[in-house]
Amino acid sequence: MPKLLLWSITVAVAGFLFGFDTAVISGAEQKIQILWDLSPMEHGLLIVSSALWGTVIGALSGSYPCDKFGRKPTLIFIGILYALSAFGSAIAQDPYTFAILRFIGGIGVGISSVAVPAYISEVAPAKRRGQLVALYQFQIVFGILVAMLSNYFISGLADWDWRLMLGIETLPALLYLMFVSRVPESPRWLAIHRDDISQCRKILNEIGEENVEQIISEIEASKSTKADLAKAKSALTELEQHNVEQEVEDIVEEKQSEPKKLFSSVYQLPILLAFLIAFFNQLSGINFILYYAPRVFSMAGLDSSSALLSSAGIGLVNLIFTMAGLWIIDRAGRKSLMYIGSVGYIISLAVVAWAFANNIGGAVVVFFVFMFIASHAIGQGAVIWVFISEIFPNAVRAKGQALGSGTHWVFAALISLLMPTALAAFEASTVFYFFAFMMLLQLVWVKFMMPETKGKSLEDLALELKR
Repeated sequence: MPKLLLWSITVAVAGFLFGFDTAVISGAEQKIQILWDLSPMEHGLLIVSSALWGTVIGALSGSYPCDKFGRKPTLIFIGILYALSAFGSAIAQDPYTFAILRFIGGIGVGISSVAVPAYISEVAPAKRRGQLVALYQFQIVFGILVAMLSNYFISGLADWDWRLMLGIETLPALLYLMFVSRVPESPRWLAIHRDDISQCRKILNEIGEENVEQIISEIEASKSTKADLAKAKSALTELEQHNVEQEVEDIVEEKQSEPKKLFSSVYQLPILLAFLIAFFNQLSGINFILYYAPRVFSMAGLDSSSALLSSAGIGLVNLIFTMAGLWIIDRAGRKSLMYIGSVGYIISLAVVAWAFANNIGGAVVVFFVFMFIASHAIGQGAVIWVFISEIFPNAVRAKGQALGSGTHWVFAALISLLMPTALAAFEASTVFYFFAFMMLLQLVWVKFMMPETKGKSLEDLALELKR
């Protein structure tokens, strides 16, 4: 297996743990609520959304260890957090200890949503970047599928079966730790934050990158000021580049207007794009469906066993259509996938809302929830982490990833916290109509504002979006 693919898959396993950790609570949450006699608000805060608030903290702070200590040490730290959370929450004896340990796992999820896309985007060539970064999303949905299947097979084994559901994650977390310790550091991080060009060159050669010296020259030029113009021009001339003068001027111009503080007017467009794609991702209702799938299917008239099995079906549909998205993302482009996903969202959510409003449950709800999951997987699911990792320049990539990821998880946490109360206060049809309306707004955003990023180098994209 080529090293680039091996390293990308290994790092993306953090996404498997992310998906497993996110979805496993859906099989346990109702039993935990009964066990500890929790009110809807207590249940939403302590059991369902506790991990998500940790995710918010991890996402918002994830850029610091990524930039300060490196991508690789951060990825190792993530594995430690996952293992600690999985084992600890499985043996928790009260809701408060449980919430703290789920919160710790959430921190790992949040940091992984910063570190993994940043790492893979920095080692991947432009023509394969979409597919390789999307491996993270593939691993997320694979983890969701495994969690839901695991919940189905473990359910009913004992009164404490929920503890086994949660604790089994410890094993893949330890395996991830063992393998991720063998991947190299990001070559771009080494060049930019450690000025280690020789190691950067070595890793790029190991990956099998074409035009290694050209890439190094571009990275070096992006660190330079105009005083280094002659040096950059000389390096590019030796490579017989076309339009050398313009290319070097563009790179230097990019650096001169590239402050290291994220919240600068220079980055206002990437910031807005990252915020909006993350905002719409969660206002689709995806985490509501994933976390409360058995409850939604029970409301549609399915018995508890059928509800759990249908939830596992969600994981399978998610995996299949994520694979489809991964296969075409570098062919069709990010924007095309978002069109497909947005239309699918609107149709499926509107039909589910109509079904609940008219007491038409069972197979209709299950089918269109599956359609909703397919729309998410091939659209937002395949695109979000790729898109956010591409739109920020080298100097603030981790910070920009943290902003987009943090926005995503803030809204995910709010939705998970408020959904038990919302379902008690409103009809299910009202909730689904709301999500359908938000996806209509997403379609408008994709049409009029979202840029296409496929096939462009990270440095070219940074310059283009600033202009």
